Amino acid sequence: MTDFLLELLDKGGYLGIFFLMMAENVFPPIPSEVIMGGAGVLVAKGQMTFGTVWVVATLGTVVGNLFWFWIGKVWSEEQLKRIIDRWGRWLTFEWDEFTKARNIFRKYGDGIVFALRFSPLLRTIVSLPAGLAHMKLWRFCLFTFLGSGIWNAVLIFGGQAAAPLVERFEKLAGYGVVLFVLAGAAFYVYRVVSWKRVVHHEGEDQA
Repeated sequence: MTDFLLELLDKGGYLGIFFLMMAENVFPPIPSEVIMGGAGVLVAKGQMTFGTVWVVATLGTVVGNLFWFWIGKVWSEEQLKRIIDRWGRWLTFEWDEFTKARNIFRKYGDGIVFALRFSPLLRTIVSLPAGLAHMKLWRFCLFTFLGSGIWNAVLIFGGQAAAPLVERFEKLAGYGVVLFVLAGAAFYVYRVVSWKRVVHHEGEDQA
């Protein structure tokens, strides 16, 4: 499994990493931890360079989040409610999570876009209230780039550090990747099953 992942990343190259990270922020097919960790191993092997991986991955993250920022910018909250009511189960978006991110954004302002890049549950959702608040595009891109850039660097460094262990315990590492992916899939299924439909209106959600 480890060989398959590394070969997939190697064949896809930097452009593949860009699109995987972009897609991961729209609808997560593969967790970013797996993508960046695998890329870090390739960096350690000399098949990729740290700087290029970091740049394309972080740009992919920004572009993926721009999708949600744009939706927040052009749609009203009432329209978002209808979309989440219809598609939220499969996107694993709940209205309560959106209102939580929105209220945090209202309380702390633009800088929270940077801080929430380190939150697994809110780092993508916060792009919606940022768009709704008509946050300046350059500020959104800057804070998203900086926050995700730090996180991506940590993951790449982690992959580099783990590279010797991956080679030494290749079979065990393969099992680890499988378990990580299965855990992600199980979490997705849990989110789909436990998803709650929108049942209230905006006046009830004020901070």
